[in-house]
Amino acid sequence: MKLRLTIGILAVLHLAIFLAPWLAPYDYAAQNRDYPYAPPVRVHFFDPAGQFHLRPFVYGFRQQLPDGRWVQDSSQVYPIHFLSNGHAFEVEPPGVLFLFGTDGLGRDLFSRVLYGGRLSLLAGFVATLLSLVLGLVLGTLAGFHGGWVDRLIMRGGELFLALPWLYFLLAARAFLPLHISPVQSFLLLVAIIGTVGWVRPARIIRGVVLSARESGFVQAARGFGASSAYLIRRHILPLTWPVVLTQATVLIPQYILAEVTLSFLGLGVGEPLPSWGNLLADARQYHTLVEHAWMLAPGFAAIPLLLCYLTIADAFVDRQAE
Repeated sequence: MKLRLTIGILAVLHLAIFLAPWLAPYDYAAQNRDYPYAPPVRVHFFDPAGQFHLRPFVYGFRQQLPDGRWVQDSSQVYPIHFLSNGHAFEVEPPGVLFLFGTDGLGRDLFSRVLYGGRLSLLAGFVATLLSLVLGLVLGTLAGFHGGWVDRLIMRGGELFLALPWLYFLLAARAFLPLHISPVQSFLLLVAIIGTVGWVRPARIIRGVVLSARESGFVQAARGFGASSAYLIRRHILPLTWPVVLTQATVLIPQYILAEVTLSFLGLGVGEPLPSWGNLLADARQYHTLVEHAWMLAPGFAAIPLLLCYLTIADAFVDRQAE
């Protein structure tokens, strides 16, 4: 029951991120310079007279000078319209619907969190796919052939684990032009974190293949003249899928967190594309964090997603141990 609930929550989160262009009331790059660092708006169902409204609404709000404090203007009421103009919900201008507040350029943080989740998830999925493909190929070769092939691949894996990949990423970024496209930054980030992570799944898959290679049905098929390629494809690879699936649930949250960390440090995807990492980078300054706490929203958005993946991974590991 717990696993089903976790999978359901994870599916809802992925669906919300996938439907970002529809769920987000604004484009991720849309700027409203009249509302820099505007706090989250409050959605109301009751007006000042205490009367209930079936359609939720927001009040207008403005920045009060000279202290710069944001105040609501209850004389301006803007109903929230659902399924309007290709969006799930929105308000008519000059009303604004900043559910998570805005950043320094007046960009809606709720919309940017949804759009940023797409890039962070894509980085996690692509890097995981790269790691698992490398781990599956190299682990199968090491376990099936043994001998010098096994020693070469496993010693190479130990070398990969010993390399300081953060410094390698810094060096790779230093050799590139100062202004590279966001797509190039994304591919560089995914290639490095995906290549780093192949060693662990390769070792586990190697153990499965070593065991399967000596099993009776594989030896019988070999006795009937089956080729190595046939044995691997028909008899050995199917035994590795549970390991691959479990490793995927472990690696995806790790790589999402890696993308968030590296983009936060300025080594990943940069503007204008949003990701959870570069969105959190705006909160690096102490005064921003203290005065505009809603800038931490991307970090809080990532927490339930990562917890769901880790819960599913624990459930898969427990089932394999039974």
